Amino acid sequence: MTSLSRAFLALILVFLSSSGLAQSLSLTFDDGLNPDTQPGAREWNQRILSHLQQADISAMVFPSLARTGTGAGLDLIMDWARAGHAVGNHTSRHRSLASDQVTLADFVRDVKEGDTVLSHFPTWEPMLRFPYLKEGDTTEKRDGMRAWMRANGYRAAPVSIDASDWYYNQIYSAHAKSGAQEKAAQVKKAYIEHLLDRASYYDGLAKQVLGRSPMHVMLLHTNEINAAALPQVIAVFRERGWHFVAPKAAFDDPVYSLPVNTLPAGESLIWASAKAAGLSGLRYPAEDYVYEEPKLRSQSLLPQGSSR
Repeated sequence: MTSLSRAFLALILVFLSSSGLAQSLSLTFDDGLNPDTQPGAREWNQRILSHLQQADISAMVFPSLARTGTGAGLDLIMDWARAGHAVGNHTSRHRSLASDQVTLADFVRDVKEGDTVLSHFPTWEPMLRFPYLKEGDTTEKRDGMRAWMRANGYRAAPVSIDASDWYYNQIYSAHAKSGAQEKAAQVKKAYIEHLLDRASYYDGLAKQVLGRSPMHVMLLHTNEINAAALPQVIAVFRERGWHFVAPKAAFDDPVYSLPVNTLPAGESLIWASAKAAGLSGLRYPAEDYVYEEPKLRSQSLLPQGSSR
């Protein structure tokens, strides 16, 4: 596809998304992997990148140095950059700004440390993905961090679709490690259904709050279950009419520039917008293992003795 054709397609997708006639989705991956602590890291990283390439999808990765380390794990992030995927900042220590043990100064230090290492990657974008999607438990933290980002040329990188892929990954990995391949396959199927359910929920919530379906940004992680399930995830979403777009294009949707003044700040941007609008029935936290554990337990998919 020529660059002109891609530009024309992007314009069509923006128009359709704005008019509510199509659902657009971009994929972002948090954390990164560390071969020094995770034996499967190189394989999982390569499989995710291969799946994206085969599906002709441009994604974005947000590494945290606490997850990648400062050696071989960063080489894996360079593989993302060489493949053309944008690289953002997920901080050095992966600490929550909503924790009363983390001050604004602590968090800014974490962002700066991440910036020092990650800003040298060729596809670097000065965008911050808040760990745990938590943007502050006080007005001072929330607004102070926003002021710091404006002063330092940073944009926030919120998501519209949140999910608990990290929990499904724990269950999937436990089965895979024990050799329970049939159980692992069942968890993978449940995981794909989970992502579809969460996408449908947040898209519906967006239509309630915004009156339209935005160019969605989904939160995933660099992990074993995505290395295994990504081709099926992509295929099923396409079958349901979703169009994949690059995160850089999705972040240009005006919704991602809207400040939402909720406390605690964070979660999915759509969830936060619904909370700010006074919609009832919103659960908090918006996504967590407590909602998914009963589903997997009812299907006898939890490993014996499993816990969060």
